[in-house]
Amino acid sequence: MHENPASDVFHPVGRAWLNKVPEITLYFWVIKILCTTVGETFADFLNVNLQLGLTNTTWLMGSLLIVTLIVQFRASRYKAAIYWLAVVLLSIVGTLITDNLTDNFGVSLVTTTLVFSVMLAITFVAWQLTEKTLSVHTIHTTRREAFYWLAILFTFALGTAAGDLVAEQLKLGYLLSALMFAGLIALITVAHLRFGLNAIFAFWAAYILTRPLGASIGDYLSQSRDQGALGLGTVVTSALFLVTILVLVTYLAITRRDVTGPATGVA
Repeated sequence: MHENPASDVFHPVGRAWLNKVPEITLYFWVIKILCTTVGETFADFLNVNLQLGLTNTTWLMGSLLIVTLIVQFRASRYKAAIYWLAVVLLSIVGTLITDNLTDNFGVSLVTTTLVFSVMLAITFVAWQLTEKTLSVHTIHTTRREAFYWLAILFTFALGTAAGDLVAEQLKLGYLLSALMFAGLIALITVAHLRFGLNAIFAFWAAYILTRPLGASIGDYLSQSRDQGALGLGTVVTSALFLVTILVLVTYLAITRRDVTGPATGVA
């Protein structure tokens, strides 16, 4: 889903750069889904397989995320390696936030789904009121980038809660859940391309739904056959998707096929 940046209103705050995020292409959506799958399986790998526990895993991944975001914010333009590393780590941390609330504090998946939905909505409202646009084509100030990454964090936490709610608590199973979320994304795409659904709304709706889609795919591949999954395990699944992400990001870093043009209206 593409957006039209021509209608955006630009209000520079502080430093202004070239756009800090990639062009929305097929590569973007493929890597995004791969990242969400890794977020689900790699968090389980660290927590269960390496026996770090949820708390230690959260501190470790949270620290790496903070360092990566500092590098990302200091960059003057989009850099594929740093950007997608931040997305992978946000996917993992978003999963861990929901898992901590559910497993360590006993918060129900219904509650976490509702809470993160509200927090994401508040982020979007504040972003829109402040910047007059939610377009990802104009992430070229510190404030817009802060809104952008905060929204992404909440999409991951929300997607984890919603995916687990549908697959486990509602007992639809991982495969059926993945097909359902994929179907919803397909409907949004058709509504945008054929019936004029607003591009910015379509983008964020699809972005939110890729998280439970990726989580359901990850669980279907990694969980045991007794749970109706393929039983590949978190190690194999995580390694497979991480290698694929690395190959695609390396390709994009070399070819720069997802780099947007210079930002306009920069003071």
